[in-house]
Amino acid sequence: MRPLACAMVASIAALAAGCAIGPRYKRPPVEAAAAYKEVDGWKPSAPADALTRGPWWEIFNDEVLNGLEKQVNVSNQNVLAAAAAVEQARALVHEAQASFWPTITATAGRERTVVATNPPHTLNSAGVGANWDLDIWGQIRRNVESSRESAQASAAALAAAQLSAQGELASDYFSLRSQDQLQTLLNDTVTAQEQSLKITESRYKFGVAAKADVVSAQTQLLASQAQQVNAGIQRALLEHAIAVLIGQQPANFSLAAATMRSDIPTVPVGVPSTLLERRPDIAEAERRVAAANAQIGVAIGAFFPSVTLTGSDDYSGGTIAKLFTVPNRVWAFGPQIAETLFAGGLHRAQLAEARATYEGNVADYRQSVLAGFQQVEDQLVTLRVLEKQAVIEDQAVAAAKEAEALTLNQYKAGTVPYSSVITAQTTTLQSEVTALNVLLSRLNASVAMIQALGGGWDSSQLK
Repeated sequence: MRPLACAMVASIAALAAGCAIGPRYKRPPVEAAAAYKEVDGWKPSAPADALTRGPWWEIFNDEVLNGLEKQVNVSNQNVLAAAAAVEQARALVHEAQASFWPTITATAGRERTVVATNPPHTLNSAGVGANWDLDIWGQIRRNVESSRESAQASAAALAAAQLSAQGELASDYFSLRSQDQLQTLLNDTVTAQEQSLKITESRYKFGVAAKADVVSAQTQLLASQAQQVNAGIQRALLEHAIAVLIGQQPANFSLAAATMRSDIPTVPVGVPSTLLERRPDIAEAERRVAAANAQIGVAIGAFFPSVTLTGSDDYSGGTIAKLFTVPNRVWAFGPQIAETLFAGGLHRAQLAEARATYEGNVADYRQSVLAGFQQVEDQLVTLRVLEKQAVIEDQAVAAAKEAEALTLNQYKAGTVPYSSVITAQTTTLQSEVTALNVLLSRLNASVAMIQALGGGWDSSQLK
């Protein structure tokens, strides 16, 4: 085996001098504006590094939400599937790297031959063999490079899946808290309308109100009670959705009712160019481009001859005791060169496919960047407009409540019909529900903004 070992050492030196064929990768250029269009008037909350100090959902200061979010990465089946895809991609990297090394095999056998005219003959054999594909043109290196970039793309896809599940959980959670708040509003409304019905019945008893007023009050109360009952449906559906997101059976999961937060945390958006490093979906698309670029080198390598070193060291003899002796030894070593002379245009077609795949991935990458810019701009304008709307809606609720109180007093004094009371109470409820919906929209937009900014993720986390 000494000649075989010496030849392999010499081959390593030749291999190290080789170069990887194919284009050297360079990230495709994309155009990024100096600042976001909708950022004017946007005032981020302090501290400015809120998304870099820990899990992004902690910015909402909700312990229940914090506990739920921690379960997403552990129990969410979509996230676990993405994590398994990462492990699969990393295994493919190791599989590709194995091609750098020779394949060594060992054989052993015993064969007994019986011929009618001769005595039986036994032949024992043993040996080792080696086969090594030399990466002279760098085809294997390009394949390993492609596998490594694909593994990083899978890791970015995992981060994107985690962020998506975390964002969906936060949105569902705030929607559930909105239903809790709606239930409180409806409970207060029913209590107020029950009091109004008592007042109307008392006035009718003393002959200062018509029977129609009593019927109208009863009708309005029943309608509100129906809303009160129906409100529980949406909350139950949201609770079920949250259970699935954290990998639990809906039958085994429940959340106690709680008040809804009224303040909206905001985060600094930075400049558009930083978004390229902060969003996992953009990083995934960019890594796909890099993997496709390496595959061009793999396709080009098919045009060049392949060089393989083969070697064997075998022993064969009639007796095992004297098997490993010089007379029984046969060894061989030498290179094999193979070149495809005609394949019907197969290699050219494979190269064209690799280049087309690369161009397609470049387009996908640039589209991901544009979509990322759009999402940030969308949430900026949404949050800014909703903030102004919230101020108006709060004023509308205060005015509606004052109008309701004045109208009820006027009805007690007999100066307005009961229909005015119904109108005032309906307006108050509608104003409160609208204000609640605006608050929910602001919370969901805040979550969407954090997602659009990558949730504190950074491409330096890729391995």
